[in-house]
Amino acid sequence: MARAAIILATLLLAGCAGNQSPLDPAGDQACALHRLLVLMTVVCGAVYALVLSGVAWSLWRARRRMASGGDDKPLDRGLWMTAGAIVVALSVLIVGSFVADRALVATRDDPALLVRVTGHQWWWRIEYRDPGTDRWIETANELHLPIGRTTRVALGSADVIHSFWVPNVAGKIDMIPGRRNQIDVTPRRAGWFRGQCAEFCGTQHAHMALDVRVDAPADFDRWLATQARPAAPQAQAVFAQRCAACHRVRGTQAAGRAGPDLTHVAARRSIAAGTLPMTRGALQGWIQQPQALKPGTSMPAVPLSAAEALAVADYVGTLR
Repeated sequence: MARAAIILATLLLAGCAGNQSPLDPAGDQACALHRLLVLMTVVCGAVYALVLSGVAWSLWRARRRMASGGDDKPLDRGLWMTAGAIVVALSVLIVGSFVADRALVATRDDPALLVRVTGHQWWWRIEYRDPGTDRWIETANELHLPIGRTTRVALGSADVIHSFWVPNVAGKIDMIPGRRNQIDVTPRRAGWFRGQCAEFCGTQHAHMALDVRVDAPADFDRWLATQARPAAPQAQAVFAQRCAACHRVRGTQAAGRAGPDLTHVAARRSIAAGTLPMTRGALQGWIQQPQALKPGTSMPAVPLSAAEALAVADYVGTLR
């Protein structure tokens, strides 16, 4: 029994940290929500303990009165004390919620990096507004953020309702077709974090993940400058014939918009919205059998020979 309790406690504590946990905040907005969570847990736990103590005391008093033959009169004083404690607890929670809400919008009037994230079944289109040129730089499935700077993320959907959730750095907000919701993100710790669509959006909802990289401002600026460049010239004949209608590669004739922008796809950690690692084998498998790896995906199975699939994978692997 003791061993089972230790194992259960270990499993529970294992969820308190990591790159996808609201209990390990790495940004201002996540810290505000974490403080509110702690406050609610403490207050509700105290009220729960108070209520149980009141019930136990009432039962004890009732048994004592019955044993002594006294009248079982209502314990008005205890009820009033319990009611008063509940009112105080609710008041504390109201104030805590108000403070947390204020913290979430505290940077709304400050200058911010502008990013648009659009949910698709089942991947993420991400566009950055270049502060120097005001041009939009498109990428997919990997969100980069600078430490200490506020990023204002405008969220929308191209098809069904999705939900943007990166628990280590921010809260959760829905992505609704025809509407742009906004969320501010101010990271305070570098590293890789994991986001997830938190609203059921179809058969591959579980495979709609989002890699999030937080870097020092100088490193982020260099990354964004790299993303703004066109793709390096490479052999691309097969890609141009079979893939260019759906995918865009800046600097080439490929200008499709149905699928993700692949200009610098090989620099990302994963493909297919976190479903597969960025490796040559995974690229070739995804190109040849997308429906087998992610059933229901909008990417069709393009009829390619093994040599053609290898050529496309080799070309895509150079897009850094």
